[in-house]
Parts: sequence; C-alpha cells; structure tokens
Amino acid sequence: MKLRSLVKLVRATVRLVRDPNRLDEVIDLADDISDTSAFDAILDHVRRVPHGPAALAARARIRLDLPRLRALPPGTFGHAAARFLDERGLDPEAFPRRPTPDGNTWLRAHLYESHDLWHVATGFDTDVAGEAGLQAFYLAQFPARLASILLAIVFLNTFLYRFDEKDARMDAIVRGWQLGKTARQLIGVRWDELWEQPLAEVRARLDLPVAGVELAPVRAAA
Repeated sequence: MKLRSLVKLVRATVRLVRDPNRLDEVIDLADDISDTSAFDAILDHVRRVPHGPAALAARARIRLDLPRLRALPPGTFGHAAARFLDERGLDPEAFPRRPTPDGNTWLRAHLYESHDLWHVATGFDTDVAGEAGLQAFYLAQFPARLASILLAIVFLNTFLYRFDEKDARMDAIVRGWQLGKTARQLIGVRWDELWEQPLAEVRARLDLPVAGVELAPVRAAA
C-alpha cells in the first residue's frame, strides 16, 4: 500500500473509532482496500466457490425497487427487505452504484448492493453490534481484510468509548463468525430471484439457522 493511501487509512480509522456509524468513511476504506492486492484474494476465492464463475460471468446487478418489494406478501424475503430498510430509514442509493465492466468491478458493486440483504438474511441489525456481527460473518465466508479492519475499529471503540456494550458486541461477533462458517457462500447469490420466496425458506436454502429471528422495529427517539 502506498504511503498516501496508508495515511488516508489511518485517518479514516481514527474517525471511525470515534464514530463507527460513519458510512462515508467505511465506503472510503472499502475503496482503498479494493485498489490493492488484498481484493484480488476475494476475487480468487469467488472463482473457486461453486456458483462463483457463473456469477462473475453474468455480473447481475441488484436494484431494490422498494414500492414493488413493499407490495409483496408479508413474510416474503422481498417484503422483509423493504420493511428492514423502511424501519431504519435506510436509502438503497446510499451505497455508490458504479459501472461493472469486469469481474473485479462487479464484485465491488455486488458487495455494496447486497450488504443490507445480508443483514436481512442473517438477522443482524444495523447498530454497531449488528454491523460487527455481519463483519465477522464476512470474515468467516471469504478473505475480507476490510472486515478485519472494521472489527479492530469496533474493539477500539468499545475499549475507549462504549465498554458497557462489550457483551452485546462480542456475542454478535461470535455468532457472526460461527454462522459464516456453516452457511452457504452468500457472495454471488441472485437475491433478485428470491424476493417472492418466504424469508424462512431463503434462510434454510442458505443454511442460515436463524429461524424465528425477526428484527425488532426501530423505535423513534423520544
């Protein structure tokens, strides 16, 4: 990694230790990692998973059509995804949408575009504990160096600012790691083909033993 990129990485890390919820800093970190050989390891991994070569060849994009997903029957994966985004005030367009002329650029885009769907499938929320759990899931599934950096940031934030949340965060990390080791590979899943299927069936198909896990609705601040 070049010195300039390393300095940028350190600065972003310091800002995220203070506030782990800064999506802009996470995206910058992801972009920096994607421009190094570290990302090549992820691409090589995808080529070796059963559905990986087909996914890299098809380069299918994910478009979250919220009006359509909201109209699906309750209990379906698509309806659960829309509800998840709506209740947390999440905008699917918050992640950058970039051209995908080759497998490398498609993989970057796919990880951005599917992030919230991994939340829905695994049952992890979007608080710091939930994001840490999902990063542990990522790390268990593929050589995700960014995930290791973000987990280190969570540990530092916990130590310096939120030690009272250590139990919830560690429980989520342990669960994410164990779940990621036993689940099917989620990279390259054609999520758009699963919208109308029951959420429970999607989880079963992906070997995600989280039956009955329903994320509680987010309550507005008093």
